[in-house]
Amino acid sequence: MRAIEIGMILIIILVIFGAILASIENSTEKAIKEVETNNMEKLTSEVIDNLINNPGVPENWNEYGKGTPGLAIVNEEGQIIPNSVSYAKLIALGNDYDKLVYDRLFTSKLHTSMELIPKESSISSIKIGESGECENVFSLTRLVKCDFYKSYVIKNFETEGKCNRHHTQDKCSCNYFKVFPGNLKSSDYYLLIDTTEEYDLSYIVDTTRVVKEKYWKTTISDAIYLNDEFKFYDDDSAIVFVHLDKPHPRALLVSVPKNFDKSLLEYDYFRTNECELILKAWY
Repeated sequence: MRAIEIGMILIIILVIFGAILASIENSTEKAIKEVETNNMEKLTSEVIDNLINNPGVPENWNEYGKGTPGLAIVNEEGQIIPNSVSYAKLIALGNDYDKLVYDRLFTSKLHTSMELIPKESSISSIKIGESGECENVFSLTRLVKCDFYKSYVIKNFETEGKCNRHHTQDKCSCNYFKVFPGNLKSSDYYLLIDTTEEYDLSYIVDTTRVVKEKYWKTTISDAIYLNDEFKFYDDDSAIVFVHLDKPHPRALLVSVPKNFDKSLLEYDYFRTNECELILKAWY
């Protein structure tokens, strides 16, 4: 009888000991996962904030495919725009994602993907990076300024203007630029208009040398081809004026390469957009 009691006691002790070991193992595993999660959240937060506030080293790393990547936009004055994403740099990042992001930014510790989602815009979202997300995915979102093809903009009629006719800027919006015949061989010029302005806006294109009187034309398209409007006569260049019969219209004058995808000639692609940048990470 005593042997049976001892055996029962030993069984109970073993059960208790096993339960303690399982509890310790679960606690240890939980602590390890918590440390891993904290490290993942910290590293991911540091990476996304650095990307949107740093243009990279060198600043034009995306043109050479080497260096330390950054996504921040640098404006015409050479100033870094905080919390911004350059579309050209985002595409370059996606083209060599494993090397630039997985290896370089996350030192092969985390799998990630990024998605840029324009707000209040006709532009579709852009996603780069890895697929195959697991259940435990950590996600961070930042509100950023984003450009797409804004570097091709010559003039913004909503914010600036100067006129060679008797137009006052409180009734019209006018802009001018210099163009050479050689420019027309490599570039196409367009007047891009927001769809809300279409048919509600008229325009005139002329030069400082007025040979024939020009008359107002209605904007029957949101992308008006302008190359045929430029007249050089015997000059080696021309100062071209574009006049719109409305103050501060949502319209842009752009110059794009001949091989530019014409399906992307939309006003939204050439203005600064408000976007969400989402970075997801997992082990």
